Amino acid sequence: MVSPAEPTGLEVGRLILATTTSTDDSGLLKTILPDFEARYGATVEVIAVGTGQAIQLGENGDADVILVHARSREDAFMAAGFGVNRQDVMYNDFVIVGPAADPANIKGLTDAGAALAKIAETQNVFVSRGDDSGTHIKEQSLWQATNVSLTDATSIKNVDKTFVRPEGEWYLSVGQGMGSVLTIANEQQAYTLSDRATFLARKAQGLDLEIMVEGDSRLFNPYGVIAVNPEKHSNINITAANAFIEWLTSLETQQLISQFGMDKFGQPLFVPDSAAWNAAK
Repeated sequence: MVSPAEPTGLEVGRLILATTTSTDDSGLLKTILPDFEARYGATVEVIAVGTGQAIQLGENGDADVILVHARSREDAFMAAGFGVNRQDVMYNDFVIVGPAADPANIKGLTDAGAALAKIAETQNVFVSRGDDSGTHIKEQSLWQATNVSLTDATSIKNVDKTFVRPEGEWYLSVGQGMGSVLTIANEQQAYTLSDRATFLARKAQGLDLEIMVEGDSRLFNPYGVIAVNPEKHSNINITAANAFIEWLTSLETQQLISQFGMDKFGQPLFVPDSAAWNAAK
């Protein structure tokens, strides 16, 4: 539990935070947000969706701040003038998970692309988020690094984009968040790509899947926070957004992040990575 915070004297009001599902599904936000709300007299409305949808909410002016994990999309958001004050926050990694029986025989591989190629070759079920999330974006880049035949497809869940996917009924694109995808993969005894934090949180709730592949440098998963540019949308609460960014990247909050998960898993689910945290090392 986070200890009670001292109010700063700055009352920022309602803040709309659009964020990737992993920060919500893992339980991180539920743990740390009460500290921000107490310090700044804030009420935070969390919209947990895929990274692509979170960025779209920012572009539309339907969020004050976004917390996401797809650096190329974040850079494009900034370059187009939709965002201001982007800051590094934290990182963890992606893992390929699957059933203990491991019918594709990929456990222990350190090349994520080779593991996906074996899943495709054996046509074991792979569950994809298919929702333009940071995880889905990473998954597509991994497939593109293989020699697996790919085809263009349309996302399922309110995303006006096309993406690449392998051909075959063994590949299930479900248009769901990470927690739901892990549930589906568990029910189907299938493989999927997950961020480590959400996987460990769901594993503690009885998930039967196991980590099959980890450690590939391509599975690195950094998170960034960006305020939406108030010059694009007059309704943006930029005072609240900047206060949130300052709080999230502060040494105190980074310390909270560094401890999150230690009690249940013996390891943090996210690793702090803000400029203030790295400067204090």
